[in-house]
This record gives sequence, structure tokens and C-alpha cells, in this order.
Amino acid sequence: MKNIMDNIKRLKDQGRKVIGCFPLYPPLELFHSMGLAPVTLWGLRDSLPRVAESDRHIQPYACSVARRLMEFLLKENSSALDGLFMYNACDTLRNLPEIIDCGLADAGRPPLPIFKMHIPAVPPDQTDSRPYLRASIEGLIGELEKTCNVTFAPDKFRRSVSLYREMRELSKMLFASVADGSMSYGEFSRIVTEGWFIPVEDQLLVLQSALRDNFRKKTKPSPESPRVVVSGILPPPLPMIRDLENAGITVVGNDVASQNRALHYSPPAVDDPAEYYIDFYHHHYPCTTLLHSADRRLPAIRKLVSDTGARGVVFVGEKFCEYEYFEFPYLEQILKEMGIRALLLDISLDDDENTAAYTTRIETFAELMHSTV
Repeated sequence: MKNIMDNIKRLKDQGRKVIGCFPLYPPLELFHSMGLAPVTLWGLRDSLPRVAESDRHIQPYACSVARRLMEFLLKENSSALDGLFMYNACDTLRNLPEIIDCGLADAGRPPLPIFKMHIPAVPPDQTDSRPYLRASIEGLIGELEKTCNVTFAPDKFRRSVSLYREMRELSKMLFASVADGSMSYGEFSRIVTEGWFIPVEDQLLVLQSALRDNFRKKTKPSPESPRVVVSGILPPPLPMIRDLENAGITVVGNDVASQNRALHYSPPAVDDPAEYYIDFYHHHYPCTTLLHSADRRLPAIRKLVSDTGARGVVFVGEKFCEYEYFEFPYLEQILKEMGIRALLLDISLDDDENTAAYTTRIETFAELMHSTV
């Protein structure tokens, strides 16, 4: 928590207005271009091992992501934010703004401006939802201008688009270092996660430095090393990543929502932010939290496994994330037909302290993978 709050305090000391972004695919370029500092409020696992305050407002069968966000806000951290951005990623998040309002009021805290946007859940080829999404984005811009006393400018938006495109491209290049064995997947995950809480300009410096370091020590994994794709909403906890790598497993494909799904696509630069984000969301890498992309999920996984030569897929399931759970049986069947092994590891709020069972399952999975390499 200290590092996260230190980063937010540093932004505030620079005179920046900080927007906490939740869920994973916010209009980062738009916020940045308007002089706001977006921070993506995921990756709070290490900072908030307990959620006592949150549990007064959110049921224990909600996902740990939502419960930790609520805990973060109720622990007086809401005062460090100038606003919170949310959209309709799932049932829990759809109802969270009202719960946050009530929780802050019960704690005697001032209300936090919450900026909301609705992303149409229908496939573009079934219904033309572009006018609705355009109105939603234009409404968001107007609300930001009024509430935060900022102004949208097309030239600044183009510059922000360029910066975030470069960040995404460098991040994908860095993951290639994981696939070729020159970087730990744990180190990659740390760099990407820490990037959620710092300005994009600083992210670029970190990524450029990491790429230079890995260029000097490039190695190749053993040809006998089992190759896997990692999938899930969040990356595995660091102890689980260590178990995977200690078992000799090489992560060659990334289907993690907070990593490759978020980094995969940047539209061409345009002056019109509504046009940009219509493109961004309609052509986004398929994700269970973007319902209009659901029909593209299975082909995307099949292609990722084929392109990377993976022989297994490790699904890191966020417990009580229904959208991911609904998908897994279909993916498991497709992978079985392809001759690809699958391992599902459910992560709940309390599992960070109880990793022994996961260690055993990962070791067994690795042995099975080794036997078929």
C-alpha cells in the first residue's frame, strides 16, 4: 500500500488530478490528454491482505478484486483521488458505484466523484451500437471538463495516443523476453503491475531500461521445457509464478486480462476521441469482461496456443468471477481436442497465504507436461 500511495502522493505533489480507474480497459489516453493522471486500481493483492472494512458492504462471495478496491477506498485513500472511473464490466462492478457512495457516507467521508460509461454488450455485427457509445464517450468528456475544470484538445489527445501506443508495444516486446527465456515472468508481471500506478512517461523509461538489460543477457529456454499459455483476469501471485518457473515451465503465451488483453491493441491516432474509442472497444482483444467480444474468445485462445507452440494452458481463476468460470468448460474441451493440457487454479482472497496445495498441483502438471514434451 505504501508504494501505491507514495506514487499517488507524488502525482498530487506535481499538481496532477488523479483518477482511479476501474475496471481494466479505461480510456487512459483521454484522461492523460486532459491533464489528469489515471491509475488503474488493480494489483492491490500485496497491499491489502485483509478487507475488514469492505466486508461490511460487499458479500464475501464477490471477487477479491472488487472487495480490495472497496477496502482501498474505505481506508481513507479515497481522499487521495479526485475521481473514480467505472464501466459495466460485470454484475459486481456495475453495482459498485452505489455501494462506494454508501460506504464513504457511512464512514463519514466526503463523496468521491464517480465517472461512469456504459460499453454496449451486443456484438457490432448484430446491432450498430456506435451512436450509443459515441454519446457515452462525449458525455464522459463533458463531465470531466465540468467536474475537474479541464479542457479537451485534439492535438494533446493525439500525443497521448502516441505515448500509450508506444507503452503497449514496448510491453509486448518485453513479454517476448519472457517467452525466449531471458526474463522471468514474475519480473515482467511486476513491471507491468507497477506501471498501473505511474505516469505513462515513466512507464516508457522503465520498459526501455528493462529491454536494454534483457538484450544483453538473451538466452534460450531448454527445448525440453514445457511451454504454456497463462490465462486469467489477473496474473498468478508471485509465489505461484515461482512455482511454475521452479517446475521448469516456460510461459510463452499471455492471455491475462490485465496484461496482454489490455496491451494488445491501439487504434490509429485521430482527433475524435469518440471515433478512437469506438475502434478501441470494438476491436479489443477478446475478453470475458467485454461481452460483445465473447464470440471471439475461443478462436483467439486456439490461435494463441497454435502460434506460440504451447503444450499447456494454465488458467488462473479469480474466485467468484462468473464470466471466467462460464468460459472454462468450453475452453477445456477445445484444448483437449487439440491435445493441449489445461490446469485451472482458483485464487481467492485468503489463498495468498496457503500456496502449498497449488505448489503440488503445479509440480504434478509439470511432470505430465515433461512426459509429453
